[in-house]
Amino acid sequence: MNELPQLILARNLTEIGASPRPLSVALKAGSLVRIRHGVYVDAAEWGGLSSWEQYRLRIGAVAETCRAPTIFSHHSAASAWEIPTILRRQPVHALTTFRGGGRSRTGVRRHLVDPASMDAEELDGLLVTSRIRTVLDLAAFVPFAEALVPLDHVLKPDGARGLPALTKEGLLGALGGRYPMAAERRVVAAIRFADPASASAGESYSRGLIHAAGFAAPVLQYEVRSAAGRIAYSDFYWEESRTVGEFDGIAKYQNPEYLNGRTPGQVVVDEKLREDRIRATGRNVVRWVWADLWKAGELGRRLTAAGVPRRCPLSSGHGNGGGTQKRSRDT
Repeated sequence: MNELPQLILARNLTEIGASPRPLSVALKAGSLVRIRHGVYVDAAEWGGLSSWEQYRLRIGAVAETCRAPTIFSHHSAASAWEIPTILRRQPVHALTTFRGGGRSRTGVRRHLVDPASMDAEELDGLLVTSRIRTVLDLAAFVPFAEALVPLDHVLKPDGARGLPALTKEGLLGALGGRYPMAAERRVVAAIRFADPASASAGESYSRGLIHAAGFAAPVLQYEVRSAAGRIAYSDFYWEESRTVGEFDGIAKYQNPEYLNGRTPGQVVVDEKLREDRIRATGRNVVRWVWADLWKAGELGRRLTAAGVPRRCPLSSGHGNGGGTQKRSRDT
């Protein structure tokens, strides 16, 4: 994660006998942004942050203003671990053992836990739930497709932090009756479906939506070849309809590691030429972006238009298996 701007605390002024009034003046002038009562940040720096980085600063603001040490959980712990999540209008999440404190207050959602089950690690100055506990809590709390984003991620080694990949066996073994039965079933289903071959949060979320919408499971990171050799690796592939699926995240047009010295415009041209080469093999290509994932049913409409097959219904006896069984009403 990039270095974040410094939080400006009103209490630091009052502790030395200075007036916090200049902060209010700067806020009205637009040079500061207040992200929590008594906590400010430079407006220009705040505006240049991603939503993920802004969320991380909000967590820091809560840590600075809580009266007692706080154990952050769910999306907030994931932020500290740099585990991706679907982060839309999320409050800060923390654990509590107080039975009257399980609802959101001043932007903090508190989750009631048994004191005996509290686990915490110090990470970058914050108390957070462990990696395993964090992704399990998320899988029990969020919809199936969202749960795949952190699960897919932790099944790969974390090179930045030097952490090993977690295993499905380890995740399942850590459940230990921690969640209600219905929530545990959701967690188990998500763990079993998780796949480290998903290369990004957008691919993981897409794969979850594809499954939830009833489409056949795609092959991930499929090698597209022509008579001359390999053309590309695709995010998704359905052999039955010879359809290549491509999730276009913004990172490939902005991050230096994906640009490889090219301008965003050159990347657009390269992507178009790459798609032309894929289509020349007789395959069709369907693409989507984050905005399509936020629009209910949009990804399903695009896949249907591209001819992507549906899974066999459970009543056919094939569950999620491949191929479409010819039924008596088919012609």
